[in-house]
Amino acid sequence: MNLAVNNQGLVLAFVLVLITMGIAYKEKLQVNKEIIISVIRAIVQLFLVGYLLKYVFRANNNILTIALALIIIFNASYNAMKRSQGIEHGFRNSFLAIFISTGVTLTVLVGIGTIKMIPSQLVPITGMIASNAMVAIGICYRNLNQAFRDQRQQLLERLALGADLKDASLPILQETIKIGIQPTIDSAKTVGIVSLPGMMSGLIFAGVDPVRAIKYQILVTFMLLSTTGIASFIACYLSYRSFYNERKQLL
Repeated sequence: MNLAVNNQGLVLAFVLVLITMGIAYKEKLQVNKEIIISVIRAIVQLFLVGYLLKYVFRANNNILTIALALIIIFNASYNAMKRSQGIEHGFRNSFLAIFISTGVTLTVLVGIGTIKMIPSQLVPITGMIASNAMVAIGICYRNLNQAFRDQRQQLLERLALGADLKDASLPILQETIKIGIQPTIDSAKTVGIVSLPGMMSGLIFAGVDPVRAIKYQILVTFMLLSTTGIASFIACYLSYRSFYNERKQLL
């Protein structure tokens, strides 16, 4: 089954964006400029990536594939760092969390033969994994900042009673990791009932048997749960000490 997507169809589909812009204008939301910029960026970025992937897929070179995967992880780490709101070593912590969580998941998938070490499989899966890890880490950073501000008195009391930094921060870390993973858990609960996710829908559009598409989606659910869990854990435990000074005092 071939999807009929041509330039004329894309132009006509832009009407959907205009509807949103019309609503934003009527309600005076002042987001139309951001919508236009986001649409332009999306078009430019997707075309650039499309031509780049076309070249990488044709080259079928392991070094190029790994380089592109590292670029994806780097960009995901940079965007996660922007959500850190001043947390010390935000980029380093984000990069380690995304690199390790993505690396573990990809190693398992390649090791059991589910995906092959070829660019047409490795690159899209890396992007899917890294983007979810990025979102989870961003949520964790936001909650860490909020929790350390709101629970300052409780933290000071634990420290005064002799708790070390990890024990004093443990309730915040546990809650933050849980919050980071929760969107993925909620998505797993409703997959197939409320939503038909991208990979599954794409395979069905391409004419793949729905049962086979479901198996791929189950695989995606497993790998996203793994990645967000590992990434949230690493990012939180690397970041919480930045809320204390060298004398182990709460900033």
